[in-house]
Amino acid sequence: MDPESAIAVLTAMITPAVLISACGSMILSTSTRLGRIVDRVRSLSDRLEEMNQSNERGEAAKARLEMIFQQLDKLTSRSRILQRCMVTFYLSLGMFVATSVAIGVVAFSGRPRYNLIPVGLGIAGACFLFYGSILLILEARLALSTIHSEMDYIWSQSKKNAPAEIVEQYKPHFVHFRRHE
Repeated sequence: MDPESAIAVLTAMITPAVLISACGSMILSTSTRLGRIVDRVRSLSDRLEEMNQSNERGEAAKARLEMIFQQLDKLTSRSRILQRCMVTFYLSLGMFVATSVAIGVVAFSGRPRYNLIPVGLGIAGACFLFYGSILLILEARLALSTIHSEMDYIWSQSKKNAPAEIVEQYKPHFVHFRRHE
């Protein structure tokens, strides 16, 4: 293999490194999101335990319990989506590493008819990366709905507990952000 061909092969093998780096960033951010969900579930679990120990009853306790169960339901769905994302991003990472290796092997073997192998691996890796990104969009939408429901709960509790003049003073500011009154 002449030096120019060797450099071309090395250059081609390095090209998937950008996508490998992108996969690493996606894995890291997804792992962080999953960790935050675990922390939130533990916090809600502690709150449930406190409610059970204090034997809270009444409408306020029922509303709080309902909100906690709704949060846990959505957090469960989010964690499952994020776990699927992690697997997808790891598959993508593996495909891009395999692409880089396949470029070297095909070049070293001197058999141009195998040139489609690295291309196929690269396309598969890109498809996994795309699918993982779609899953993250779905998870982000679910996270937003979780935030909305929690804010709705907090707003309704604040309205019940705050003096009427304060509720009226701030009501116009929040009416655009709440889904329902």
